[in-house]
Parts: sequence; C-alpha cells; structure tokens
Amino acid sequence: MIRTDALAQLPVRTAVPALERALDDRGVAVLCAPPGTGKTTLVPLVLAGLAGGGPVRRVLVAEPRRIAARAAARRMAWLIGEQAGGRVGFTVRGERVMGRDTVVEVVTTGVLLQRLQRDQELAGVDAVIIDECHERHLDADTVAAFLLDVREAIRPDLRLVAASATTDAQGWARLLGDAPVIEAQGVSHPVEVVWAPPAAPVRPPHGMRVDPVLLTHVAATVRRALAERDGDVLCFLPGVGEIGRVAGQLAGVAAEVLQVHGRAPAAVQDAVLAGSSDGRRVVLATSVAESSLTVPGVRVVVDSGLAREPRTDHARGLSALTTVRASQAAGRQRAGRAGREAPGAVYRCWAQAEDGRLARFPSPEIKVADLAAFALQAACWGDPDASGLALLDPPPAGAMSAAREVLTAVGAVDTDGRATDRGVRMSRLGLHPRLARALLDGAAEVGGRRAAEVVALLSEEPPREYGDDLAAALRTARRGGDGYAARWRQEVRRLSSSVKDAAGGSGPDDAAVGLVAALAFPERVARARGEGAFLMASGTGAELRDGSGLRSAPWLAVAVADRPAHAASARVRLAAVIDEDTARTAAGHLLRGGEEVHWAGGDVVARRVERLGAVELSVRPLKQPAPGPVREALVEGLRREGLGLLPWTRESEQLRERLAFLHRELGAPWPDVSEGALLERTEQWLEPELSRARRRSDLARIDAGQALRRLLPWATGEAVRLDELAPERIEVPSGSRIRVEYGGEQPVLAVKLQELFGLRETPRVAGVPVLVHLLSPAGRPAAVTADLASFWRDGYRAVRAELRGRYPKHPWPEDPTTVEATRFTKARLKRE
Repeated sequence: MIRTDALAQLPVRTAVPALERALDDRGVAVLCAPPGTGKTTLVPLVLAGLAGGGPVRRVLVAEPRRIAARAAARRMAWLIGEQAGGRVGFTVRGERVMGRDTVVEVVTTGVLLQRLQRDQELAGVDAVIIDECHERHLDADTVAAFLLDVREAIRPDLRLVAASATTDAQGWARLLGDAPVIEAQGVSHPVEVVWAPPAAPVRPPHGMRVDPVLLTHVAATVRRALAERDGDVLCFLPGVGEIGRVAGQLAGVAAEVLQVHGRAPAAVQDAVLAGSSDGRRVVLATSVAESSLTVPGVRVVVDSGLAREPRTDHARGLSALTTVRASQAAGRQRAGRAGREAPGAVYRCWAQAEDGRLARFPSPEIKVADLAAFALQAACWGDPDASGLALLDPPPAGAMSAAREVLTAVGAVDTDGRATDRGVRMSRLGLHPRLARALLDGAAEVGGRRAAEVVALLSEEPPREYGDDLAAALRTARRGGDGYAARWRQEVRRLSSSVKDAAGGSGPDDAAVGLVAALAFPERVARARGEGAFLMASGTGAELRDGSGLRSAPWLAVAVADRPAHAASARVRLAAVIDEDTARTAAGHLLRGGEEVHWAGGDVVARRVERLGAVELSVRPLKQPAPGPVREALVEGLRREGLGLLPWTRESEQLRERLAFLHRELGAPWPDVSEGALLERTEQWLEPELSRARRRSDLARIDAGQALRRLLPWATGEAVRLDELAPERIEVPSGSRIRVEYGGEQPVLAVKLQELFGLRETPRVAGVPVLVHLLSPAGRPAAVTADLASFWRDGYRAVRAELRGRYPKHPWPEDPTTVEATRFTKARLKRE
C-alpha cells in the first residue's frame, strides 16, 4: 500500500509539476532542493509513474555512494509499500537487488559509467536522475558528460535531471543547454550556531593526519552537546580512523554510539537510518551524511570542520585522500541536518573569525584527483583527450598527461591515446587502471584467485591494525571475521569471476603478493638504502616506521604511501617484500641502460649505468666518454659553480670589466660579458679549449683573458678601438700612466692630487667622466669628484688647508690650475 501521508509531507511535491513541465518541454532540468525535501525519493517515483499517476517509465537514479544508493532504494520501496527488489531496486558494486517488475533502479555513478560503456543507448531507460551533483564527484561529472553525448547523438528522448542540494545550480543549468532550474523550498527549522573552538592550539591537518588535540576536543564537545541539548547528536569527522578514535573517547556516555561511513556494515547503516525510540544516540559520520542520507532523530550537529578530498602528486606518483578544511557549503549542509525535524543547534569546532576564510565550495574532484580512470573512460568513449565532453571544469592538462603515461605503460591505450582491446577490458573491471593491470597480468603469473585477493586488498586499504606488511594483511583478511574481511571476500569473488579463465600459478604467497603489488604500482618499486629508508623508481624517497618488520627487506613494492607536508620522503603505510627480478619484471618499461656523463661532486663523472627509473641497478666507470657529453658536463659545471672554475688573472678580470663598461654605455657591437651571457655563448669564446677539456683541472688551464678577446667586435673593426674607448690606463699631467678601474658603475681614476695640477677638466672614457679619487701624497683618500673644475674652484681650498700642514714638503699652490703637475716634493723640484 502506498504511504500517501508520508508522500504528501515531502516538500518537493510542490515543485514536481514544474519539473514535469520542464522535462516535457526541454527534456532536461536542474532540480534544486535542500536535503530532506524528498528529491531523492519522491521525484523518481513520480517520473516512473509509481506515485501521482502518469505512464510507467523506467528511471535510473545515480547516487555518489553505495550507502546512499541502498538507502534511497529502500526508502522509495517503503513509500510504495514494498521491499527493495520489487518495483524499486538497486545495483551497487558487488550487490544487485532487482526484479522483473523493477522500474526505478538506484545505482552508483560508477555502475552507471560501466553500463554506459556497454550500452550507450541505455535501451529501455526513459529518464536519468544524477543526484547530489553539487558534490562534484568525478564519476558524476563524467556520467553527465556521457549522457549529454547520448542525448545529442542517439537518444534525444532521454530525460535528464541534475539534482542538487544547494542553490549553486547555474553551472549545471548552462552545461545542460540552459536547462530550466526548478527550486523546491524545504521545511527548515531554525538552527542555532554555537562556536566552540578548542582552548588549546591545534596543528593544521596534513596528509591523513589530524591533531589528536582536535579529536579530544570534538569528543568533549559531543559530551557538552548531550548535556546542553535534547535529541540525537550527529558528529561529522573526516574519516574512519577519526571516527574510531572519537568513539573510543565517548565510552560511558549516556547514549548509543554508532559509526556511519562507506565501510560500515550494512546492519549498522540500516540501524542509523531507521532511527531509535529506545534512547539517545550519537552518530559519528563522514561526509556521507551531509546530504545523501537522512538520519532521523537528530537535533544537534557537532562539526569538526574537516573533510577528506583526493589529491595527487603527479611528480612523485603518489595519490591519496588528504585531510582539508571543510568548505562553507559543506558547513551549511552539515548544520542543516540539525533542523530537519525540529529546531536544533550546530556546534562548530572552530572560531567564528575563521569561518569567512574557508573555501566557498569543495574542490571539484576533476581538478585535484588522479585522472587515470577518467582518461581511460574518455578513451573508451572515443574522446581520448576529453575535449569533446561537456564538463563543468576541463581536466588539467598536466594531470591528463600523467594519466595518459600511466595508461600507455599498462597497455590500456595506444600511442594516439585510443583505447586498446585490453584497455576496454580494464575499463569494465570496475577498478583503477593500475589495479586492472595488476589483476590481468598477475592472474597469468600467480593464478586468478590469488591475484584477485591481492587486488581486493589494494582497492580498499586494510585497517591499520592489519599492519604495513601486505602479505601479512592478506593472511589476516583470509581468517578475519571483521567487516573489512567480509567486504574483502565479496570483492575477491567479484574479481575472481572476471579472470576465472586465467592460468593458475604456483609459488609462495609472499612472492605472489609482491608481484601483484609491483604490477599495480611499478613506479613505487623501491630499493633499500639503509635504516628503513628506500628509494622508489619514481625518484621519491620512502621511509618505514620504526619497528616495521619490512625494514630489512632489500626491495619493496610500495602499495600505499603518503608524503607529509614539507617532508622530503614519503611515509610507507603498506608494502610487500620483493626481489630485484620481480622489480625488473613489473617495472620493465622503466628499465634504462647506457652511458651517463654529468657534473657531480665538483668534476666530470662518466659511467655506464643500468637504472630502473631512479634506482641504480649497476654502475661501472666509463674510461673513454664521448667528447660531446663531456663538454656538456663541463658547461653544466660552469653553470653550477660559476666562471670561477676558469683562472682569472688581474688582467683578464680588468678586460672583462672594460668590456662590461662598453656594453653598458655603448651597447652593440660590444659584447655582454655577464655570467649568464658568457655561459650561453661558450662556443664563441671558450673553444677550442673547452672541447679538448676532459675534467675540472683542464678548465683551470684555459687563458680566460685570451678567450674573452674572441668576443671583441673584430668583424666590424671596432675591436681596435678598445684602448681608445676604454683605455687600461690614462696619462695624467704629471706624466704618470694611472690604471682606470671599471668594476663599478662609473670608471674610477685614483691619483695623487699634485699629479693633476694644471688639468682643468675631468678626464673622460667613451664620453663618460671618470670618478676621480684624489689622494694625499701618502696615497690616502683626500677627496672624490666627478667634476674637477668644480673641485679646484670650491673644494680644493679646504683640502689644501687640511693637508699642507701634514705634508709641508709637497707643493700646495693657491691656484692649482696654473702650476705644473708633479710627482715630487718641493725640494726635489728645486734640484731638478
């Protein structure tokens, strides 16, 4: 019996007529409805003709998570008085509850992707609803792009609804061809915001790590909420580990503590969603409870302010979830859970001043995630670079390039990026392409069952209590009775069926585990370098925790690793022992051999090296390296250590300074002799000596001054004017030839004052007045001027008064411009 009263209470019912008109007119629509309005449950039933009359149509509802798909199907079945599997069913990975009468099928976006690749027409389906599209999961974005292709090319009659729980729907409306936006108003009760920042300083999250101080504070805030408020408490935490730790700190509270996340057993999930009349509950949940699920009885939300998002370090080949500050949109969604059934409160575990600095929305997954699976889906769809797909955000070029490299290495795409037959098979396994490669190739080596067991471990990381040894984790999973082991066995059955025809293998489990892990992550095969430290083929260092049983291994296949902020090495969380032969087999495409000549340790190093990526397998000295690479290594040495590797005499340094002065004042054809310019023109001034050199000591024998003269403008004839334009020395009135220093911004002439008597104007070089440093008879600085005439007129009198008493034997005429310059004392002048 249809539960008419329950259907009538769903606020979205007022928006249904407008939605139906939009679909009749345009075939596409964006439905914007707050959580709890019934958009996930009433709308599919109406479109399918199961509620409110109308023709019966087949409707697919795509949910981002398995827990939400199961819950939505069961709720819809309940609303029409049935059990899931009748007219409403669901399909998630590893579980299908359907019947011949099913017209509403709830699937995960991943399942729908697989179905579209097999049947682009979606034969028999009349409408598709993409639920929670505001969360911007990559699978949902991809499903929408594929469905728009289908509508445009072969199924213009296919109805498409993008359902969002936020009012930020304009982007989706544009993507769907200016689709109508239908808004439903929710019945929202007031929610009081209580700012509850920690009293003690909290370190910001990095990687998967969350400061225990914050988790202790969250647990204390939950206790405070239970004491101050009525009703159930829903507490948002970033992940399973944090949920477990906070649950441990809530022992003894006067409430039932439940944990909701994607890995939770179905019985626990069902208990949370069913509500309770026996007492109060504390529900610890990940972001899965933000909008996809309804948790009855909740009056209070405690928000840790954290979430998990995927991040990929393409340069190091590491990808994982990372802990981030939850966005403002997520905060609003979480707070709204407290006002679904009655007035409520949200306790936010951060300061109000921080709130405005949070990101407005979560990062779209396409911008931050590993795109290998997306790139394979696009290639199988026939659009390898995804340029023809209608996407809200284009995939980053760097991430797509890294994804194509992975797909090429595992044989999923050809050189043009088109999907191979092997790639198509990989795409249908419901695995990341790396894991699909490990399953297919591993099955041929170790048998289908064992390959499936290891890949199932890799596809959902085992609990931390399983340890960091992948082979030991396999044995634990085989005998385990926990929820993880149950899910693992189910996945093993699914994967085994896809490679059941593969040849069996022999050998110990440990070797099999290592091989399959290495096949999945060949860039992470790692060689020991002592003290629990390893170097991965990708070039990233990796370190094991103290006490790990893997520390003595010569080689590892690293399955799970993360790199903490500002850390030089990755932290190994799960790995298997392998040997060098296994590393060579799994990462054969990274095997390189050849001669290497480079600058290292202050000299040229020439050797023959065999490498597996960044890992050196064997090294032998190279006695007769080719001249070209040696020259390049010497140039690299000059770039790293500077031109000081050449012998610079006082004369060669002054020549360089003179040339720099002329280039600065006159420009071409006088050469730029700055360090950068000289390093760019080594072939013009350091040859043939540089090509003859073999090591650092040979550079020390090059005449730098003679080499610099090769850059003079000989071709134009200007070179002969070097001594005229920038003379090395200037003859002063006394007859002395005084050296000009060109190292500063202005040429400097340092000369004793008496030697300039009679000189009325400042000397010039290349039209530039020199800066005259006037010295006492003892050679000490007395004055500085760039205008000698002005000095004789205004400054000389004070200098004369100061120095004539100190140096009475030297001439100090009243008018120095009218007397003859001299280098001598008055007595010497009389004798002469």
